[in-house]
Amino acid sequence: MKINRLVGAAVLSLLLAACGTTPSATPAESADTVLKVGASPVPHAEILTFVKDNLAPAAGIKLEIVEFTDYVQPNVQLEEGLLAANFFQHKPYLDDFNASKGTKLSFVTPVHLEPLGLYSKKSTELAALPAGATVAVPNDATNLGRALKLLADNGVVTLKEGAGTAATERDVTGNPKNLVFKPLEAAQLPRSLDDVDAAVINGNYAIEAGLKPATDALVLEKTEGNPYVNGLVVAAGHEKDANIVTLGKLLNDQKVKDFIAQKYAGSVIAAE
Repeated sequence: MKINRLVGAAVLSLLLAACGTTPSATPAESADTVLKVGASPVPHAEILTFVKDNLAPAAGIKLEIVEFTDYVQPNVQLEEGLLAANFFQHKPYLDDFNASKGTKLSFVTPVHLEPLGLYSKKSTELAALPAGATVAVPNDATNLGRALKLLADNGVVTLKEGAGTAATERDVTGNPKNLVFKPLEAAQLPRSLDDVDAAVINGNYAIEAGLKPATDALVLEKTEGNPYVNGLVVAAGHEKDANIVTLGKLLNDQKVKDFIAQKYAGSVIAAE
């Protein structure tokens, strides 16, 4: 009987091996959880890489960082289940994306702010912007409204009362310099600087193009009370997944805040 039991155990072991199945590992032997996170190259993927190299191993998480150069595919792939999370956007953009695309994605935790700025290769200060100047602006709804608000806050244009973050060119009620607005995809804005008088550029694309928002922008968005804080996003229903909660905490760790302050020198600001 003992021999038969031994033979049976050996056969079972061979069958499991042939099927690619092995007995469950103990917790100490289990591989770390792998989280695939979509991100813009700068600064989001750089921040995630810092977390991956310095904080994630001790937390039992392995990060796989997938870089995107646009603002659409990271949400599409998250909705389709190809990503566990993404990190590239602020909540107003996410809310607009959900409403217009029918997606169900959820903002988990704020991480940092990238102040929007107005840049020019032809003018060294805002007052020098000529009459009739062409100003490139982001063409997505929330960042267009954000760009117009930046110009309004600095006295370049006047917006209809109550226009808010959804402002468009139709909400411009005062335009003393007769500026001509040229909506472009956000990623194209840095390249447009050779062809326009000025451009309002998102922080991540400005940094990626070698601009330093803290020193190169003619005017820069205020940080206090700013709703455009970038954060971690997941598919609805996964906000409290243990590994997502852990990643959210790591992204807000003091070491990450110190890394942001040191690396970006005021061009990216850690969330409070």
